[in-house]
Formats: sequence, structure tokens, C-alpha cells
Amino acid sequence: MNLDALRAYYHRHTPALQDSRGDYAVLVPLLPGPEGLSLLYEVRSSALRHHRGEVCFPGGRLEPGETPAACALRETWEELSLPPESVEVFGQADFLHLRSEGLMYPVIGLLPENALSLLRPNPQEVQEVFCVPLSYLRAHPPALYHYPLQPQVGPDFPYRQVQTPPDYQWTPGCMEVPVYSGLPHPLWGLTARITAHFLSSL
Repeated sequence: MNLDALRAYYHRHTPALQDSRGDYAVLVPLLPGPEGLSLLYEVRSSALRHHRGEVCFPGGRLEPGETPAACALRETWEELSLPPESVEVFGQADFLHLRSEGLMYPVIGLLPENALSLLRPNPQEVQEVFCVPLSYLRAHPPALYHYPLQPQVGPDFPYRQVQTPPDYQWTPGCMEVPVYSGLPHPLWGLTARITAHFLSSL
């Protein structure tokens, strides 16, 4: 083993999620208005293969060498035709671990006051957009639902080889699903989690 090469590798290595299948970023877009600040949401096009018709923030998968902020702004441009230079990026919120073995990076950004007149949603990706005042979201917190993540271990697992009894108690997990009510479209799941976490930081 070449210790110099190993040493050099870890000196320049940036830690990431082990065996990650992809990292993602979304813009959490704040929009000034007569009711104060609002959050801007998209409704995904019914033509998309995954999560069609669901509410989300603009975003997507990071390209090689791309920062979360650059990705969020690029995806916002591709989905809504909002120029990156018109968004004031505040910074990143806490990232999330996805069950698909990736990371999601929420990026907080302030849109210009005339953003709604600038938006040109890409019909292949976005069905429509809508805004919800922060004051409403704070006054109407989400209901929280939970479902178990139960390990399903096949009969071919080598219990004898790893010196573990066949009745080994695998550790289950639990997923929390927030659901907001009273909005123009259902807000739940990952986007609701990002929303609730952002509101908790205010």
C-alpha cells in the first residue's frame, strides 16, 4: 500500500454520503408580497414519470462539480425561466438523507417582488405554481403521520456465517410524514418536511 498516495487522497477528499446514488438540491423560494413573505410552490406536470401532480420546490439532481446553490438556481431557470441573477441566495438549510441513498440540499433564496410576472413555467415539468404566506403556514402547522420501515431479510441471509441466531432482531425504522391542510394543492411528504423545518428556523 502506498501511504503517500493514501495520505494525499484523504487530504483532498471532501466527505460525502457513502455509496450515494445522487445528490439533489431545491430552491426554497421566498416571495415578498402584500401579506408579507410567501413560499412559492410548483405542481409537477402530469406528463412526468415520477411524482406527477405532486407539490414540490424547483430543483433536481446535482451535476458533477456543481454546488447545491448552482443546481437549485439552474433548475429554477429550467423549470420556471427565472434568471439565476434575480434570486438572492441566503444559504443552505440542513440537508436530508433520502431513502434512495442520496442527499437533498434545500437552498433558501429570495425572489424579486415581480417574480410572478417573470415566471414562464416549463409545461413539460410544471403544471402550475402557487404561493402560500408564511403567516398561514405558521398558524396552521402540519398534521404528523408515521409509518414503519420494517427490515425484510431474505431466508438466504448467512446467519451461521456471521455467527448470529436466525431470530436476530433487526432494528426497524420509522418515517414521519407531515401533511398541511387548507392549501390550493396537497402539501405533504418531503416538500412538507422541508417547509416545516424552514418554518422552525424562523
